[in-house]
Amino acid sequence: MAISFDKGFELHAKGMQLRAQRAEVIASNIANADTPGYKAKGMDFQKAMQQASQQQMGMNKTHAKHFDVRTEINNNVDFRVPDQPDTGDGNTVDVQVERNLYLENSLEYQAGVQFLNGKIKALKNVISGGRS
Repeated sequence: MAISFDKGFELHAKGMQLRAQRAEVIASNIANADTPGYKAKGMDFQKAMQQASQQQMGMNKTHAKHFDVRTEINNNVDFRVPDQPDTGDGNTVDVQVERNLYLENSLEYQAGVQFLNGKIKALKNVISGGRS
């Protein structure tokens, strides 16, 4: 029986890609904290993972060449509702919030890496018959 690495790692790999994308969005917010009129963006990770899970099961597509226009347009990135009142320049970035979100995302990314490492080690153990 062949081991399907695609099925075993596809959703976890997509999660890692989404975490990396979320890190880019947050970093962009931090970089534009002093840009007048810049609106902070955010990414709903749970919603993005749910869409990835549905795509993996083939629920969104009726044909391989079809794509979901909504996710192609904004890639699950949308403007975030500001937590603070406008400072007068139209910028909605709260640097402290963004730094905390970046740290949280980094920890979750690292946890994902450790999970995948554990899964790979377990597969190596099965393939080698328990010999290290």
